[in-house]
Amino acid sequence: MDAGASGDAVLDAARAWLAQDPDEVTRAELTTLIAEAEAGDAAASADLADRFGARLAFGTAGLRGRLGAGSNRMNRVLVAQAAAGFAAYLTEKAAAAQVEGVATDAPPTVVIGYDGRRNSDVFAADSAAIFAGAGLRAVLLPRLLPTPVLAFAVRHLGAAAGVMVTASHNPPDDNGYKVYLGGADEGSQIVSPADAEIAAHIERVAAEASIADLPRAEFELAGESVIQAYVAATATVAPAPAGAAGMNWVYTAMHGVGYETLRSILELAGYPLPVVVEQQIEPDGAFPTVAFPNPEEPGAMDLTFAAARDAGAEFALANDPDADRLAVAIPDESADGGWRRLTGNETGLLLGWRAAQRAADAGASAPASLACSLVSSPGLEVVANHYGLDFHATLTGFKWISRAPGLVYGFEEALGYLVNPETVRDKDGISAAVALLGMIAEAREQGRTLTDLLDQFAETFGFFQSGQVSLRVEDVSIIGRIMAALRAAPPTEIGGVAVESFEDLLLPVGGSGSGADASRDAAEVPPAEIPPADVVRLRLADGSRVIVRPSGTEPKLKAYLDVRGDSAADAAARLAALDAGTRELIAAAQA
Repeated sequence: MDAGASGDAVLDAARAWLAQDPDEVTRAELTTLIAEAEAGDAAASADLADRFGARLAFGTAGLRGRLGAGSNRMNRVLVAQAAAGFAAYLTEKAAAAQVEGVATDAPPTVVIGYDGRRNSDVFAADSAAIFAGAGLRAVLLPRLLPTPVLAFAVRHLGAAAGVMVTASHNPPDDNGYKVYLGGADEGSQIVSPADAEIAAHIERVAAEASIADLPRAEFELAGESVIQAYVAATATVAPAPAGAAGMNWVYTAMHGVGYETLRSILELAGYPLPVVVEQQIEPDGAFPTVAFPNPEEPGAMDLTFAAARDAGAEFALANDPDADRLAVAIPDESADGGWRRLTGNETGLLLGWRAAQRAADAGASAPASLACSLVSSPGLEVVANHYGLDFHATLTGFKWISRAPGLVYGFEEALGYLVNPETVRDKDGISAAVALLGMIAEAREQGRTLTDLLDQFAETFGFFQSGQVSLRVEDVSIIGRIMAALRAAPPTEIGGVAVESFEDLLLPVGGSGSGADASRDAAEVPPAEIPPADVVRLRLADGSRVIVRPSGTEPKLKAYLDVRGDSAADAAARLAALDAGTRELIAAAQA
């Protein structure tokens, strides 16, 4: 297709999109762009090509992208097509189950939730109406709520599926569409092949019908009882012990939806309410005080640290905007400003220690397990072994972690923790906060702090430290070239330490590949837990580990570094050397 024909095709696609768009804002936006492109404006033509030259892909994370008109943006047309496609998938599965005699004649239930981002409520209502129009029982949660409440509601209502309209901690102009399955999936996020099957239905809807022709019907509005059930279940994660009395702490919702639900749980469980970061406590989809509402981002918790200093707080907690992640901060004289955020691995290991102690004390007859993503700290496996529990490493994402056999606890280093699998089969920043509050309160009874717990963990299990090297690129093909270079010539050393094994997770178990030890090890990487993935894992002679993979959400290459030292200083020195060596390795592969 020549450039002129391509431009004509883009304009045709834009006009067809405009004809079915019910949103006044995106209609006006698109009308202006089309007129400017027709007049020969090169910038407008390039903008249209970006919006319509591709389609926002539906995958195991559902949909996520920038708000705006076009097939490569989040908008009412795209969401309606996604809802109709998902409805067709659920109808098809229900019909197959009836043929097999494992389902009733009742229509499948879909529960829909939404957070405080721009258009989340609109996308959710559109979806509910389309689900109902397709003959499903559609139940919309009564107001903006955290993602974990939706994940809970899927199981609580016995739903076949759930949809959460959220972009979690993405930039302010983004939104997304996260999909869960009930039944045998127990309210976990979708995995392959469901993602491809749903995507095929969405593509068919987009090709064959205008969204104006999609049937719509009245849907149900869930009662407060669903939220009350989540609050009651989460309060039992760690009812406040005596040590909670007088606890002085700070909390931020980061302009998200976490605090209303968290406050109800704190009151029921018996914890003192926190000092809140007033500028960030109410939901606000514009995120006026943070450019990137992710507690991991530099500067995102500056207001939290300031509030903690002013309050003389013992610790501070932060949820991301949809409250599925949790960040923890403690006073630290060596840190700039006197406060530092714990890494996801530090918090994850503390909560894993708590879960392991409780599982061991319970003496369950069935094997209990701890699980984390393969890029998270290897310290969790040490904890599991210490308490005689099973351990599972999975691909990144709670869609995998939540499916680990015998799971009592799971985490990933990106501030995600699953502490209550009988209630929520997904990361849950609210239940994780309650679990951590219980742990801190128990320590306070002994005159100890969260810092003391970190020290005790290191003395008991080892001095683990983790780091990350990220390479952001404009041209994503660079990432592919780097991964190919690493596979073609695996390094023999990093930072002066010999590489003992090189595992390519794209290869089948027992397969062969370039470089020494390039096949996957069936004993270390069970195929049921880790499907083939674009990941390479290097283990070094001193016990250190480097894992390299492309980011699943950003144009980045990520290298995850893990070391275990004889002391905190030794671990820090090992990590610094590994960081420098990894940067050299990536630079050489990029050259």
